[in-house]
Amino acid sequence: MHLDDRPFHVLESSQFDRPFLDYICLLTDTIRRFDKSKEGLMYLRGLLAHKRAMLYFTQPSTRTFLSFQSACHILGMPTSEIRDSSTSSERKGESIEDSLQTFSSYVDIIIMRTQVPGLCNQIANHLDNTDRPVPIINAGSGPDEHPTQALLDIYTLNRSFIRRGGIPGKTITLVGDLKRGRTVRSLSLLLANYEDIKIRFVSPKEYRIEDDLRLQLTKKGVQFEETSDFIGALDGTDAVYMTRVQDEYDANNESAAINIDNYSLKYEDLCHLKKEAVIMHPLPRRTELDTRIDKDPRAKYWRQERNGMWTRVALLTMILGVHRNIVLPDL
Repeated sequence: MHLDDRPFHVLESSQFDRPFLDYICLLTDTIRRFDKSKEGLMYLRGLLAHKRAMLYFTQPSTRTFLSFQSACHILGMPTSEIRDSSTSSERKGESIEDSLQTFSSYVDIIIMRTQVPGLCNQIANHLDNTDRPVPIINAGSGPDEHPTQALLDIYTLNRSFIRRGGIPGKTITLVGDLKRGRTVRSLSLLLANYEDIKIRFVSPKEYRIEDDLRLQLTKKGVQFEETSDFIGALDGTDAVYMTRVQDEYDANNESAAINIDNYSLKYEDLCHLKKEAVIMHPLPRRTELDTRIDKDPRAKYWRQERNGMWTRVALLTMILGVHRNIVLPDL
């Protein structure tokens, strides 16, 4: 990948190709080495001390918010935040476009998390037609996309499979509310960049993937299957990716009527997994992932969560053009 091939906005997984994924994994690995010393951390802190970031998180968030905030601070960027649109002039009737255009006057990048599908793309398009366009990062947009979560998931898988030839040729099993799970959608589209990948979608019929994702994967020639047999799907899988029910998108509490008991990974189920398999979860978890699994060496979700901060550090250096200051190892 050429150093100048960097994104301006980060809105959806489909904008990333295999060279980008390989590059950001290498860049993240390199940046993490700076965490080993005071001098290294001080160097990182000087890279973007001249920039400012806005965290516009009007949908509840713990990990993604703190991960991005920490990533900004590691790079020396001061942050401002909106966690509730009712505290802004939107409460007075100001349009979301006018609010975000106002924020763009004060900062150099806006990181957005919203319950409204497509809003990040809408704001990016709006700001592109103003006198001061700034990059927009989609940190979760309704049930449709969560591209930076997918990037950290790819990084976690890549590190986990480093001694097994990487991600190509692996079988990845995605479990839970696949219809409304934006992490599943974004990760599936990134996995499509790897050769001979196989994806197993496991869910009740009410939570199966949408037709548009089926069509995109089919066009890309990705091998995938859909099943309700959770235990059967564990056989031969290289990574199992558990997700919770996304009931915040319920209209009338319809999730309460769907039985998900058979789509939980219990400690007793580990015997069905390979000894070198990987267990992941974007968190937060409920009952779909047994806490007793935490100490199993195959459990990577706490490492996955920390990987998010470093992957986002790498992404910020690319978007804001200072990744050239990170000397990568010769390949």
